[in-house]
Amino acid sequence: MQLKSHRFDHNSEIPRRYSQEGENLSPALEWTGVPAGTQELALIVDDPDAPGAEPWVHWVLYSLSPSNHSLPEGVPHRDHLADPKGARQGINSGNQIGYAGPMPPVGHGSHRYFFKLYALDTKLNLKPGMSKTALLKAMKGHVLADAELMGRYRRG
Repeated sequence: MQLKSHRFDHNSEIPRRYSQEGENLSPALEWTGVPAGTQELALIVDDPDAPGAEPWVHWVLYSLSPSNHSLPEGVPHRDHLADPKGARQGINSGNQIGYAGPMPPVGHGSHRYFFKLYALDTKLNLKPGMSKTALLKAMKGHVLADAELMGRYRRG
C-alpha cells in the first residue's frame, strides 16, 4: 500500500495549518494498493519524539471501509463519522476524540509524525473512543498490509 498527502511529502514539513499553532485541521490523505481481502482500514498518527516513555498519539481512526481511498481535510472531532461513512475515531493522548495536530514543546526541535494506515483481514466492530493501545491489541494477527507517511514539524 502507499499513503500520501498532497499537503506535504514524505519526510517534509507539515504545514502550520495542520498544527495546533494553526487551524488544527487533519490533512487530506489518499492511499492506493489496498490488498484483496481487506475488510477494514485503520489509521494511527503518533509522534515518537515527544518527551515521555510512549509516543504521543495524535489520531486514532478505524472502521474505514476498504472502498474508501481517501480522507478529506478537516475530519470533524466526532466519534462516528458521516464522511467517510461508518468510520469511527478513538482518543488521542490528550484524551480527546479525533485529530490533534503537531505541537512539540517549545525548544524541542523538529518532531516526526508518523501516519500509519493498516489493512485488516477482519472487521473489528470496535466501539468509538478506543485508544491506540486497544486498537493495536484488536488488530494483532489481522494486518494484511500497512503504509506509512512521515511528516516533520518544528514549533515556530
